[in-house]
Amino acid sequence: MSANGGKPDDPHGTLAVALAHGFSLLNAEPALAAEQAGEILKAMPREAQAHALLGAARRRLGDPAGAIEALAAAIKLSPFAAEAILERGLAEAAAGESRRALTSVRHALSLDPRFINAWRALADELMRAGDDEAAGKAYAHHVTAQAKDPELLEAGKALNDGKIAIAERRLKSYLMRAPTDVAAIRMLAELAARIGRYVDAENLLDRCVELAPDFHAARHNLAIVALRQGKADRAVAEVERLLKKNAKDPGYRTLYCAALSRLGDYDRAISTYRSLLAEHPNQPKSWMSFGHALKTVGLQAEAIGAYRRSIELQPSLGEAYWSLANLKTFKFAEAEIATMRDQLLRDDLNDDDRLHLHFALGKAQEDAGAFDDSFVNYEKGNELGALRGRYDDNEYADRVKRIANVFTAEFMRMRRGAGCPAPDPIFVLGMPRAGSTLIEQILASHSMIEGTAELPDIVAMTKRLAGKSKEDAAQNYPDCLSHLSGADLRALGEEYLERTRSQRRTAKPLFIDKMPNNFAHVGFIRLILPNAKIIDARRHPMACCFSNFKQHFAKGQNFSYGQERIANYYREYVMLMKHFDAADPGGVHRVIHERLVENLEAEVRAMLDFIGVPFEDSCLKFYETDRPVRTASSEQVRKPIFTEGLDHWKNFEAHLGPMKKALGEVLVAYPEAP
Repeated sequence: MSANGGKPDDPHGTLAVALAHGFSLLNAEPALAAEQAGEILKAMPREAQAHALLGAARRRLGDPAGAIEALAAAIKLSPFAAEAILERGLAEAAAGESRRALTSVRHALSLDPRFINAWRALADELMRAGDDEAAGKAYAHHVTAQAKDPELLEAGKALNDGKIAIAERRLKSYLMRAPTDVAAIRMLAELAARIGRYVDAENLLDRCVELAPDFHAARHNLAIVALRQGKADRAVAEVERLLKKNAKDPGYRTLYCAALSRLGDYDRAISTYRSLLAEHPNQPKSWMSFGHALKTVGLQAEAIGAYRRSIELQPSLGEAYWSLANLKTFKFAEAEIATMRDQLLRDDLNDDDRLHLHFALGKAQEDAGAFDDSFVNYEKGNELGALRGRYDDNEYADRVKRIANVFTAEFMRMRRGAGCPAPDPIFVLGMPRAGSTLIEQILASHSMIEGTAELPDIVAMTKRLAGKSKEDAAQNYPDCLSHLSGADLRALGEEYLERTRSQRRTAKPLFIDKMPNNFAHVGFIRLILPNAKIIDARRHPMACCFSNFKQHFAKGQNFSYGQERIANYYREYVMLMKHFDAADPGGVHRVIHERLVENLEAEVRAMLDFIGVPFEDSCLKFYETDRPVRTASSEQVRKPIFTEGLDHWKNFEAHLGPMKKALGEVLVAYPEAP
């Protein structure tokens, strides 16, 4: 009986009131909303909206797994409930399940197209979860969903369908009529970023925020594009402007952490991660990124804890297992190995997670001495990596040939001393996994030398020169260098110093750039910075190539996926360095890794003599130097030098016939060039 005159309660009216009250509590008091949903479900366990309310509350409480479970129950009871499907997409994004999230939101919008802000909400969740690429796609959907002009609508549809040329043509046509439409400008910037034209994207987004300073979504995109170009200082500045408007936004804070880490400001990055994860503890990719920062500064035990926390939250997150394996000194527990095997049996595992899991399981089996099983997993990881990363042996060989044809002895002689005379940089280059991190740590232990990171600036500058003219190959890099004056070369050297200034944290006069791929640009470096020092780190061909074969790189080393690929790349590297030795004698000091390990002091003295600084005993105690190390060998160089790994490749020798064959005379002649 009810209190109003003895009439029976209307159960449907009471339910509607209870649900409305629960949904009204969601944003301000999600815990109370969850409690309300629980009370309703006690009385009516098959009430779909109550399950949806519970799922929405759990997501806001930072429990994406619990949210997905509750929303699955809601959708099972009411399969066409667009709100519940949308909420599931947001929960999937929060759990790091980007592909599923995008699918769910598309499904919700197909059922109810009114949810145009669903894309923005999804983008925010994806950014919070650390998937800025998927977030960018969701942001683009949000922009296009708001379009009203038919031509802009068509452009947006083409962009969302991946029809880049059509989208670009229609967007440019539209902007001819409406040049200040910031939504259209941002859409064109998203298009440019998607195909890697980051300079164009940055210019367009600059125009957006110039026209509309409070267009926060555009400024957010601008920070992301700046970071992708290696402009960490600009990314930090743009995110700080956003944080002044909304200091608690988790997406902004996640991006801020990434930018600070790239800038080398690990103290602030780690502090920000701690506060972010205290408030949003159920973000697997944020825990993983936190682990990366902790590893870099040497807090290994805490890094391991962060990686394991990300796995607890998302057991399929292959990159977290690989991050543990990539510590090099870490050993997996049996339970962790079993979990990796179980995850690889899943039918719904995406290729990225599968790739990382194969490399991680390969490392675990190698540590256990199961070399045949380990090789099988390394090979499967390489097969997936080769499919994902574009690389052409012939194209690279042609590029090396063009570089050698330009940088002749006569060419170098005529331009000697023409660039910027500053002696600041020391370039440590060569093949990845050749001992360059050890060399960097040794040199950074000197009172006059600062270690930084693998800086992208030389590669970025040459890429810019390479894209000067699509019509005339003679205007492209490296051929275009023939037309540059001494003043041009000096300006390029000064540009490099300015670009890298933000990476320097001390007043030491010299600094190290440890980008291995700079070996292809030795001639360019010698032209623009004639007093810079160049050290070539070289390791035994089989040891180096196998170490690359079993290493999954985050990006940029697509040559490493496949035995013949790696061997061919190593061979081209050796022959190009031989060419530079002949064209510019004395310009490069070579360090043979095996000699460094066997006779540390003599090799260190030779390096310091080449650089022109006095010997310091601290360089022999490099493992005592406390500094961030941003490479896969970060934990190894914090220990005294060891010789055990020199011939480790021989455990896999039975499987490495293709590598040996492809190396050919380079293997026979080592440590000399054939």
